[in-house]
Amino acid sequence: MSDDTIRLVTIGRIFRRRGRLLTILAVVGALAGYGTSLLLPPRYTTSASVLLPGAWEERELLTQAEIATSSVVVDRAAGALGWPGVDGIELRDRVSAAAADGNIVKISGTADTPERAQLLSDTVAEEFVTFAAQIMGDNTDPEKAAQPEALRQLVAKTTRRINELADEAGPGQSVESVQTRTELAKLRTALQEAVDKLDKADPEADRPGMVVMGPAARPAGEAPPTRPQLVVGGALLFVLFAVIGHLAAARVGRRPRTGADITAVLGTTLLGAVDVPGERAADRPRRGGPRALFRRLLGVDVRWDTPSPAASGDDESRLIRYRRVCARLRDRLPAPRRLLAVVPEGDETARRAAVQLAAEAANDASPDSSGGGLLTLRVVEVPVSRPMVPDRAGESGAVIVVSAGSWAAAELAGIAEACADAGHEVVGSVLASTVWVRPSRSAGRSGRSRRAATPVPAVGGDAAGGAK
Repeated sequence: MSDDTIRLVTIGRIFRRRGRLLTILAVVGALAGYGTSLLLPPRYTTSASVLLPGAWEERELLTQAEIATSSVVVDRAAGALGWPGVDGIELRDRVSAAAADGNIVKISGTADTPERAQLLSDTVAEEFVTFAAQIMGDNTDPEKAAQPEALRQLVAKTTRRINELADEAGPGQSVESVQTRTELAKLRTALQEAVDKLDKADPEADRPGMVVMGPAARPAGEAPPTRPQLVVGGALLFVLFAVIGHLAAARVGRRPRTGADITAVLGTTLLGAVDVPGERAADRPRRGGPRALFRRLLGVDVRWDTPSPAASGDDESRLIRYRRVCARLRDRLPAPRRLLAVVPEGDETARRAAVQLAAEAANDASPDSSGGGLLTLRVVEVPVSRPMVPDRAGESGAVIVVSAGSWAAAELAGIAEACADAGHEVVGSVLASTVWVRPSRSAGRSGRSRRAATPVPAVGGDAAGGAK
């Protein structure tokens, strides 16, 4: 996969070519979510609302919400509930409070049954109202609480004395009487303003107490995450991790896909690109065993990041490509022209292309320009993990046949080094691609096609058989 931005077509290709694996992982994730739901007991949550009458600032509401979940309130609620084995520390994790619009504090409680959740929310709300009333002055020091009232009585007594002095000054029209009554009126007004300021400075004196707005509603359903949510979440999580893993693996292990990249790794030239008609098992390895069977059951025995096969022309157009590759090989080699067609083990597309190339070389009876010999190819499959090529035994070199995007650069370089170690000069490489072929309307095929589909004796075995 290139460094370009991941496109939706890439995600779609993963779902299309790894559908069986993703389905299995989704089932496993759903089972994991179901198992988690069995370990987690059901939870029910409900809320009780407490109204705070009067004018409250946002900062004050947040303070009241913190008080509602304080250890004092929760411990009192735990004592009032009297649930066996449940103390204030455990209840503190089940209770939450938040300030809402309209001077309302919502107290939420979570329990294992709807009845307990309702009782918990109501009890905490009642204990919060009781505790808030205490800290706001209902149970303060009597002497300190009586000081404002004593001050008001003193102001009232002083006002009456001022009125008496104003009456004693008489209704005289002298300047002294008028000045005296004016000063007394100013003093009376100042005292009244002082009393008004004192009342405004103590809003708690006129602020009504908090009120619980009815009992909490009994919850009708479980609190999230519910069992269906855990099942669906587990399935989606496993599928998501699988998709991310595929993308990360493809980005880390980039593989040469174009002819230029492959020839650069092999250190040779590209002789041409040939097409292989697509078949259901064309890209599946032929190896057996429990591991191969397990990979086939999971649907991971073929790569998902190879390009989708393109549409192909007729048989004659595909055979022309093979003939051109054979012609280039004849031009490059002196007689006798015997070559090894090296194919990575497990690359079924490349193997079919090499077999077709060997058959086409054997069926082509046209002599070369010098009038000597035909081109003979022997197909050899080389294991990629530990590449081993047969020693040279009369061959003029080797041609490497690979499919695009199937092998890493290090694996291709290892095959080229194995050829050099066996004494074979790599004369070129052939890029094999899978194509889709429309069903032919005619029942028969041309003689050339029948001959091309028949392997010839020049096609040899794998590398383990040695040179022939």
